[in-house]
Amino acid sequence: MAATMLAGVMHQPHDLRVEDVPMPEFGEKDVLIRVIYNGLCGTDSTEYSKAASMVPITVRHPGSGHVGPTILGHEFIGEVVDAGSQAREFIGKRVACGAGISCGTCARCVEGRTNLCDSYYTLGLSTNGGLAEYVASPANICVEIPDGCSNENAALAQPLAVGMHGVQRANIQPGQTVALLGVGAIGSFICASLIGTGAIVTAFDVDESRLAVAERLGANHTHLLSRDDTGETLKTSFPSGFDVVFEASGVPGSAERAYAVARLGGTVVLVGLNNKPQSLVLSEIVLREINTITTVAHVCSTDLPAALDLLNKHPLADILVDRIVSMKDVVAEGLERLAAGQATGKILVDPRRG
Repeated sequence: MAATMLAGVMHQPHDLRVEDVPMPEFGEKDVLIRVIYNGLCGTDSTEYSKAASMVPITVRHPGSGHVGPTILGHEFIGEVVDAGSQAREFIGKRVACGAGISCGTCARCVEGRTNLCDSYYTLGLSTNGGLAEYVASPANICVEIPDGCSNENAALAQPLAVGMHGVQRANIQPGQTVALLGVGAIGSFICASLIGTGAIVTAFDVDESRLAVAERLGANHTHLLSRDDTGETLKTSFPSGFDVVFEASGVPGSAERAYAVARLGGTVVLVGLNNKPQSLVLSEIVLREINTITTVAHVCSTDLPAALDLLNKHPLADILVDRIVSMKDVVAEGLERLAAGQATGKILVDPRRG
């Protein structure tokens, strides 16, 4: 096996270089994965195009211990080509990696909430990841891909697991009405995760093409939003409200709109991230007894197998994959397209193309 490999290394914002780097080292409980596909997401795009708030370019990450130039990529699948002494059974298997690493012993890990681990860190964000020909990972965050699941579909497992975790947190019951505000990157995976829940789903977005995707994913109804829509205008349009409202856009004013369309005693699930303060009249939320749930990442042991199972039964790649690009095109056709809002779905990188 070669001593070096090709990888997409972020040195600074707007400075990602495809270059030769040393092959990753791995321990006795780790596997070495030859990457088949690495998916790019909005977080990768934001880290690249705006500011490295998660990637530890200048400040050492407390969980991973990594600092400096970092190989991106936290949504990847591949074939295990080597492994440590305690993970040899994985060799030769296709696996999807959950990317999030937890300690297994802190209070939240003991509860099974490994995504809230005290020392949680993520391959491809907190340390080197899968935007490369090879990546090393703990074996216990890898799940074998079912034989009937194509590589293109399996490459969606990690982001779908994030969507499924949010839906699981909401405890949706058959027949409940669900509003999904925003059908972009994470919103589309939440929409897919609602398959089989028996909920009556209405998707909201400012983009008609995204609403068309939501319909293909199973949304019962769609509503084209105006950028001028407020909570009050939406409440007028939907006076009965919804049992569960997912806010997946993260845009300014989105939380206010989500609470406005929740019914009395309903539930709002906050998914979209926005670092800017937003105005909310809390008394309205309290007096209407609106439940508030937040969700982050996924629990690898349960959400990732569930995502692969759903993808095996309901292939989604034809709906959700925009394009597959080579490593040499990862910046121009991948990160830059995402940053400019030009991607119509998931962009996968094939490191085997060079």
